Amino acid sequence: MTEPKASKSGRVLVGVTGGIAAYKAPELVRRLVEGGAEVQVVMTRAAREFVGPAALQAVSGRPVRLDLWDGTAEAAMGHIELARWADQIVVAPATANFIAACAGGFATDLLTTLCLATEARVALAPAMNRVMWAHPAVQQNCAMLKARGVRLLGPAEGDQACGETGLGRMLEPDEIAAALLAEPTWLAPQLLAGRRIVITAGPTREPIDPVRYITNRSSGKMGYAVAAAAAEAGAGVVLVSGPVSVETPPGVRRVQVETSEEMYREACAAAEGADIFIACAAVSDFRPPVAATQKIKRKDAELRLDLVRSPDTLATIAQIPDGPFTVGFAAETEKLREHALAKLESKKVDMIAANQVGPESGFDTETNALEVFWPGGSAAIGEDTKRAVARRLIALIAERFKAGRPAGAAAKAAG
Repeated sequence: MTEPKASKSGRVLVGVTGGIAAYKAPELVRRLVEGGAEVQVVMTRAAREFVGPAALQAVSGRPVRLDLWDGTAEAAMGHIELARWADQIVVAPATANFIAACAGGFATDLLTTLCLATEARVALAPAMNRVMWAHPAVQQNCAMLKARGVRLLGPAEGDQACGETGLGRMLEPDEIAAALLAEPTWLAPQLLAGRRIVITAGPTREPIDPVRYITNRSSGKMGYAVAAAAAEAGAGVVLVSGPVSVETPPGVRRVQVETSEEMYREACAAAEGADIFIACAAVSDFRPPVAATQKIKRKDAELRLDLVRSPDTLATIAQIPDGPFTVGFAAETEKLREHALAKLESKKVDMIAANQVGPESGFDTETNALEVFWPGGSAAIGEDTKRAVARRLIALIAERFKAGRPAGAAAKAAG
């Protein structure tokens, strides 16, 4: 058999389990191969009752792995080799039994063992009867896996093999392939392997009294996307986050804060010894000097608040002698370039990522666009999903970090 050509989109291990939707597995493999991926198929014993290994071998161009106890392969610890080979594992279909085994950490066959032994991201495409999918045990197992960073693709709603209609149908092969190829985590080169990065994200809340506070608009989505991209690029990431309802990315250590003073304290502590600091958080610039201990009653026609400046986390960290490479964010409503360059100079940071914000851009959206500035240069990152924009930004930060600071920059920052 001819060995497949070198992959253009990474190495994907496709696991097939014993559900009726297994008959769609050859089409999924074909779609992935067409998309440039190198594919290795692993089947469970039950999967072979629904689809033959020969069909999957034909479309993948590789012998299908069937058993943990393959004497020839295991003579060289083949399951560990496979786990390291894969850039991503996708199990389609993923039955209720397989999902439970993964949630429980079982290693009863080759496929479950691979899911435990791999450092690659794992995706599952659930497929089962609608009542099974809705069962609390299945939902609890899925929630547990998602919390560990496992990606769930589907299920979809529609006609099922049992004759019923509802949620539980496996996504179509083209949908699964498109989802995997659209966000190919295997394409993220380890640009920042071994580096320590501190990122701030989300808003802060400055209390006025026990029930009221001052805050900035921020969903935290951009900061969390940057943290995810940094982790994908091999960095050890500490995420200092204000209050948001966004899941912590896999492999990221999250430190929860609420006020600007808490963010200042935790970010400065985490930045000691860090290589890169990225300030994505929308920190409140002003805060009440003292919060009322009891709720302020609505009895006067007017209420005047005295406000003081909040500590400037970014400027402080930028001035640390031989400190981390510092990147700030600037959300602007006008004169984006002018204000971004002024912030770059005044805070003496290494890079500023600026975005235009307003009623229909920046806030509470799934997309973003950035203008990035550094001493002597700039780059534009066009509108895309925040995940895609974050990956491009991390690649740019890694490039500038490795290029080193301009001569005299450290002295300038210290002065």
